[in-house]
Amino acid sequence: MKKSLSHLPKYKRDELRAVTGIISEMIDAEFIILFGSYARGDWGEDKYVGDDGIIYEYKSDYDLLVIVEDLPKYQYKGYQNKIKSKARRIVDCDIHLSIIMHSVDEVKAAIKRKNYFFCDVRKEGIQLYSSKRFRLPEVKELNLKQRLGKAQKDFPDWFESASNFLTTYKLCFQKEMLKNAAFELHQATEHFYATVILVFTGYKPKLHDLDELGIKVDRLSPEFKGIFPQNTDEEKRLFKLLRQAYVGARYDMNYKITKEELEYLAGQVKLLQEITEKVCKEKIKSFEACL
Repeated sequence: MKKSLSHLPKYKRDELRAVTGIISEMIDAEFIILFGSYARGDWGEDKYVGDDGIIYEYKSDYDLLVIVEDLPKYQYKGYQNKIKSKARRIVDCDIHLSIIMHSVDEVKAAIKRKNYFFCDVRKEGIQLYSSKRFRLPEVKELNLKQRLGKAQKDFPDWFESASNFLTTYKLCFQKEMLKNAAFELHQATEHFYATVILVFTGYKPKLHDLDELGIKVDRLSPEFKGIFPQNTDEEKRLFKLLRQAYVGARYDMNYKITKEELEYLAGQVKLLQEITEKVCKEKIKSFEACL
């Protein structure tokens, strides 16, 4: 694992040091590791005016793996949002963070069984912080045949699961159980996203937030960009209804969604289903072609 950020501009190094300090203050981290585009050096920032005259801005996320000893202490308690909120206040910019958290034992076991997501992070990531109380195992060279085998297993299992949620959505919709239909549509979306991430990386993040999952999938293939457009206030509102369905459709008596709204969102999820199948099959073929 690397330790130098010298390939990044000074303002990026400063942002990462600030974020590392915030995480260290809020969490008893054993490791904080930068991975993804900023670790590789192919990160990007862009600002442009679209055909509609609106100014659009794109920034790569800082992908961070936070490793802790006591994972239950931090799970499901909103630490990621608290970190992001504090980072934006302190760094004084619209900083984009994508944080995943795992226990030391989970990461060690994953590396030993040659999970290629964690092995890639171990090999290519940049260590921003270490408590020096633990060591991560060395990575043994991965076997492309193993990657292929895992993708061939994960794809049908997760794609079928996602498609089943879409089928259940239709049944709920027909019976006018609209809140149930919204929840099933959320689950279909989440599982299609998980299918893609598993086939490409062999890793399934512990996330239910469709916005976070969508960002991860967009990075893996440009074909997913724009499936849930958010260029207008109405598009943002409709996607927010889908995002909120995981909790709102089950527990919030004030959550409301109409047939028309569901039909629009279902059309986008069906498009996601088609692209997921196409892109994942192409990825599996690319593994086969390299053997």
